[in-house]
Amino acid sequence: MMLGLLIYAYTTGTVSSRKIAAKIETDIAYRILSRDQRPDHRSICRFRTQHLDLFTDFFRQVLCLAAELGMVRFGTIAIDGTKLRANASKRKAMSYARLLAAEQALLREIEAITRRAAGEDSTEDVAFGPDFRGDELPEQLARRERRLATIQAAKERLEKRKAELAAQAERERQETLQSKGKDPNAKRRGRKPRSDPGRPKDTDQENFTDPDSRIMKTQDGYQQCFNAQAAVEEQSRLIVATGLTNCAADNAELRPMIQAAQANYAEVTGDGASRINAALADSGYRCEATFAAFEREGVDVYVAIGREGKSPPEIDAAKTPATQRMLDKMRHRGGWARYRKRKTLVEPVFGWVKRILGFRGFSLRGLAKVRGEWNLVCLALNLRRMWAMRA
Repeated sequence: MMLGLLIYAYTTGTVSSRKIAAKIETDIAYRILSRDQRPDHRSICRFRTQHLDLFTDFFRQVLCLAAELGMVRFGTIAIDGTKLRANASKRKAMSYARLLAAEQALLREIEAITRRAAGEDSTEDVAFGPDFRGDELPEQLARRERRLATIQAAKERLEKRKAELAAQAERERQETLQSKGKDPNAKRRGRKPRSDPGRPKDTDQENFTDPDSRIMKTQDGYQQCFNAQAAVEEQSRLIVATGLTNCAADNAELRPMIQAAQANYAEVTGDGASRINAALADSGYRCEATFAAFEREGVDVYVAIGREGKSPPEIDAAKTPATQRMLDKMRHRGGWARYRKRKTLVEPVFGWVKRILGFRGFSLRGLAKVRGEWNLVCLALNLRRMWAMRA
């Protein structure tokens, strides 16, 4: 019953647990789905949060239903991403430089308050009042200590994330050198970096409300967002694979999205072989390592190197041979003619999400929870699309 309520609510553009609970009182469709029960908004929100990991399985079950009805074939897919608002305000974020400054300022304030609180009895009576023992923690000190703990936790998260990214970059550099037959422990050549790659820059930001969200550029300026990914099948316009990341760039998401589409195909049909004939993606997915991996695996992809009708950027074929081969493929083997289908496949789907379902921002916080909610949105859109196709 709760699952039916959530799917119908997301399909009709209602994502707030309070609004869902209110519609159970006033909307006949919600009354029928709830079987005359009246769960409150806390129960609805708790159910959605506790079962988010299952929505990935439900998403595949919807694809299985579409395959049984002959609606999806997993032929050509188009992949793209869109920025969706996080359940957090960008005004609740602070740069690393401000975190350090605020930490020092709070430490000075706490020290000053502590010195004043350690005065004589007469001073304590004035400060705390005659009804207090005098050893209670002053409210102004408690507020500052809570604020200090919040800032220090955000600073530690930012430093830890930066160190992990630097370690990952170093591992990738060593793997690249090793694949080329070079010494992976060789010293770096060229100029030394101006700053420590394992230390946050002064401009790096951390959000207090949802630390997993990031500042991303949108049509409304810079906002606190997540980058939602979707792979759309050519014939049906159904979403056959989903992804979500807190990185604004798309270039690392092409291979995981195609692998997810292939895995969904294998589960839906029971066939271990992939039937993804071709994958289309815009220039934001351009990546030399990804192109080389697809060539080894025999995956047919069409990725724009530059804007259509414009002169492509200069490419050093010696350093990026796979990118040069992709450019030649787009130029001489009907690549652009096939690529032009991309915008008519995946762009309308994001329009349906934002305009038809009215979904422009997540209700939950945290990367894992937001990823589950995105699967719920996509399965709801697929069901709505399947109903339109049946009609």
